[in-house]
Amino acid sequence: MARPTKYRTVEFFPEGNYFVPLGKKECELEEVELKVEELEAIRLKDIEGLTQEECAKKMEISRQTFQNIIESGRKKIAIALTQGKAIKIAGGHYTTRFCKFRCAKCGYIYTVKYEQDKIICPKCSSTEVMCNKKESFCKKWCCKK
Repeated sequence: MARPTKYRTVEFFPEGNYFVPLGKKECELEEVELKVEELEAIRLKDIEGLTQEECAKKMEISRQTFQNIIESGRKKIAIALTQGKAIKIAGGHYTTRFCKFRCAKCGYIYTVKYEQDKIICPKCSSTEVMCNKKESFCKKWCCKK
């Protein structure tokens, strides 16, 4: 019996989640799905320049699991680039410490990183804030996917 998948901690979500090669007709377009944790692994290792051990610690997984995730992500990107496929960033097994909060006093919506920030509205300094996931417009990034 396989072990249950452990949720990976992710800190980055791109603004865009779909990348298409130029010159491809929509009817001819194939896509590769890059998981959110694969993107995070590539970001930590290749952009932030962390060691595999440091990356694994940030994502709260083993070093071997990190190695598997980054290899899978890099292969998908290489396939997309060499074969002219679109890249769709979606899915995976991840959680985050980030959540959107809304101030009940002024209505301002902002992102809080639980481990570092206090729950005080940065606009009006009110302590009357609530997790935005209780509202209908929550992206549920702080929930396990």
